[in-house]
Amino acid sequence: MELKIINQEFSICKVKDLSQIDYSDKFCFISKTDEELSLVCSTNLVPKNVIECDNGWKAFRIQGVLDFSLIGILSKISTLLAEDSIGIFAVSTYNTDYILTKEENFDKSIKILENNGYVIK
Repeated sequence: MELKIINQEFSICKVKDLSQIDYSDKFCFISKTDEELSLVCSTNLVPKNVIECDNGWKAFRIQGVLDFSLIGILSKISTLLAEDSIGIFAVSTYNTDYILTKEENFDKSIKILENNGYVIK
């Protein structure tokens, strides 16, 4: 399986509302529930109306379009990283999954995945 490194820093935020989000950001993930409004965006585009924010995340994505019938892809990656005490923040889109780790764990994460047969681009 091929993974593509996304070469930028991300922030994971809780925001007050959607009014200040820069939708021109190349990567912008929004989640809304009855309890919160979350945003994953480029660190340099964090809106001013954040309630909480955690900077210092890097990401990679699973390349290609994943069929909904595929099982265990995210589970395998998260298990491999968890075995080395590396936490993840995962975002799923219609086509694929994005996995974020803290910047200080990113290179180690990539090595672990390479050593387990993943191709890194």
